Parts: sequence; C-alpha cells; structure tokens
Amino acid sequence: MKEIEITDEYIKLGQAMKLSDLVSMGSEAKELIWEGLVKVNGDICTQRGKKLYPGDTFEYDGEIVKIVMDREG
Repeated sequence: MKEIEITDEYIKLGQAMKLSDLVSMGSEAKELIWEGLVKVNGDICTQRGKKLYPGDTFEYDGEIVKIVMDREG
C-alpha cells in the first residue's frame, strides 16, 4: 500500500490521485472518477472533490493509497 502525506486537514480526491502519480493530469482523474473506476474507503466514488482525511484510502487499478498526516507537520 502506497501512502501520501498531507499537511492540511484534508486533500481532494482528484488532487490525491495526481500526488500519488496514479494520473498525470487532473482531467484524467476527473474522467476516471466520473466513470466509477475509483473507490474511496472501499466504495465507488464519483465525486472528484471528495475530501480525504488522514486514515482514508482510495483505490484505482488495483493500487491502494492511504492518506496520512505529514509527520513533520
């Protein structure tokens, strides 16, 4: 499982997909999310602006990514 660290309270799903290198552009994330190909905490999510908090996970194409709080912050 991959982890991405955030310093704010939350990160939006589309941004998290770019930060984790699962997509290269926001428009790609938008399309995948709208097509129902992304899961958040195990459930299909079609909201690109879905807020993810530390402890949340999202999944695309068999890759699971966990959101964690930046240990430095």
